[in-house]
Amino acid sequence: MDYSKLEQELGYTFNNKLLLSQALTHTSYAYENKVESNEKLEFLGDAILEVIISKYLYKNYKNLREGEMTKVRATVVCEDSLYVIAKKHNFSDFLKLGRSEIVNNGKERPAILADSVEAIIAAIYLDSNIKNAETFILNNLKEAVETASKHVGMKDYKTVLQEKLQTNGTVHIEYITIDEQGPDHAKVFTVELKVNGKVITHGSGKSKKEAEMHAAQKALEMR
Repeated sequence: MDYSKLEQELGYTFNNKLLLSQALTHTSYAYENKVESNEKLEFLGDAILEVIISKYLYKNYKNLREGEMTKVRATVVCEDSLYVIAKKHNFSDFLKLGRSEIVNNGKERPAILADSVEAIIAAIYLDSNIKNAETFILNNLKEAVETASKHVGMKDYKTVLQEKLQTNGTVHIEYITIDEQGPDHAKVFTVELKVNGKVITHGSGKSKKEAEMHAAQKALEMR
């Protein structure tokens, strides 16, 4: 397979193409074809990812406490974030899956795509050095770290609103997603907040959770 287009997306050219191929080999394909899967690379990549993001937070976010850095890292180093990276760089075009996974649309499964990102990170490291792996990680997650750091201390407006509204009895609160725009890696969600069936306000954000928080915050400011 020609990986030149993928390497261009990654910003890294492999010396050992077999290593790149292995990083994109799911266990289902490996089992059917008696080759090595990307599981061990995924294991190594997960560790590298945690170290690099931890180091980046330690050096660049002096204002965050240890507990806050842990929360930011957990938000960034997760399946959702890695899935976005895989979609952004079209990993699904290069994944090698077994017949069962192909039938079940495995190329779009978040877990499979997220795992492949960790495997690619390890492959870059083994093919060259930690610096190149770090460059790939930060190029793709620096913005996510910045966003997470801004919201790590954010008051839970949804909980506060619920407590205020229920002081005089039970109320029915709904957050309904009414719109989402933009590409997979940069979506903006809009939700409407309903209380007992009545629309109170709207909120927007880069995730549904952020949009719901924004709507709850606006509702509190109105009261």
